[in-house]
Amino acid sequence: MENKQHIFLVEDDLSFGAVLKSYLEINDYEVTWVDDGKFALERFRNGNYQICILDVMLPNVDGFTIGREIRKINIDIPVVFLTAKTLKEDILKGYNVGADDYITKPFDTEVLLAKIQAIIKRQSVKPIEHSTIFRIGDYEFDSKLRSICRNNEKQKLSPKEADLLKLLCQNKNELLSRDTALNKIWGEDGYFTARSMDVFITKLRKYLKDDPNIEIKNIHGSGFLLEVKTE
Repeated sequence: MENKQHIFLVEDDLSFGAVLKSYLEINDYEVTWVDDGKFALERFRNGNYQICILDVMLPNVDGFTIGREIRKINIDIPVVFLTAKTLKEDILKGYNVGADDYITKPFDTEVLLAKIQAIIKRQSVKPIEHSTIFRIGDYEFDSKLRSICRNNEKQKLSPKEADLLKLLCQNKNELLSRDTALNKIWGEDGYFTARSMDVFITKLRKYLKDDPNIEIKNIHGSGFLLEVKTE
């Protein structure tokens, strides 16, 4: 029998949590549900999960903090935040933590299910790798190991940071359109995924800031340009 995908759910609303857990189980997922943030990390460490669904507003420890700590334990696992908040600042904070998606309450459970299926499918697809080592000025970027190195100092990248930098490297000194990057990495080109990409671009600029010959330019209304002045 095929193993079920295991979802890690953190939701403090007992009624909603029970309904959501049952709905996901009916749709052939295994679900571990935690209703208090202070117990979340211990339960996460003791399990093997394919995706995390975290409510933001939790007692004791909030969902953003849990998501940040989960990323330290497993940088690859997808994280989806649930919240009643619709403020852009909160949504951007979620993406800054490394969210794969952000869903505001109330929501259609079928939409959540479709998002979960799409995220897990993207995680399971292994693209054919060609070149995995890229030279960017003083830096060496290993897209397979998701690391950049300069003067024997290594910086580990998240999966999306590495995917985005690889696309930029493949289009070095040429325009990388927003639509191309969003559809290849996020699978869609909506408003919030675009804002999420802006957060990752800012992080990449920070990682590459010590070489003045490197610049990631924002081409207004079109996309981004990784400009390397000297090789």
